[in-house]
Amino acid sequence: MPTRVHEFDWPDRVVVGTIGPPGARTFYLQVRAGNQTVSIAMEKQQSALLAEKIDEILDQLLTIDGNPHSVPTSTPIELVDNDQLEAVQEQFRTGAMSLGWDPTTAQVVIEAYPISDVDAGNGDEPLDEDDADVPEMLLVRMPVGTARAFAKRTREVVGAGRPACPLCGYPVDADGHVCTLPEA
Repeated sequence: MPTRVHEFDWPDRVVVGTIGPPGARTFYLQVRAGNQTVSIAMEKQQSALLAEKIDEILDQLLTIDGNPHSVPTSTPIELVDNDQLEAVQEQFRTGAMSLGWDPTTAQVVIEAYPISDVDAGNGDEPLDEDDADVPEMLLVRMPVGTARAFAKRTREVVGAGRPACPLCGYPVDADGHVCTLPEA
């Protein structure tokens, strides 16, 4: 069965955003080109790692003599996107992701695949071809400036959650936390 590919070669917008209050947020990678918008759910850790790895790729490209790909060292001001997510219709929940660099177009490439039955721990049950949904994936190609802006925004979105406990490092809820400061 052929895979349905949601492909964006030069997206108008590509961002990570959230829905819900800190502690109960759902993270989405949202991509738009023209009137086509795709939103896929992600884990907070996936979002953070994606931003980190994009910056690593871009920083490595900066070390090439003459910076032939015109990689910006910081986010170009005209590419800053602090707007909310557009209407979200979740296409799928992300399982595996891959990240790469296409030197022919000077673009960062993200591939995202849905959580499979194996990922979800249901690998013992055979797939019934009649009931199986069409497999799908998201393929996004971003120019270097857009990728730098994407990584910056994603780090900010991830960091906007609950503060970390200075003792254990776990998030502190608004109604309290299990750690207590030691008595003096």
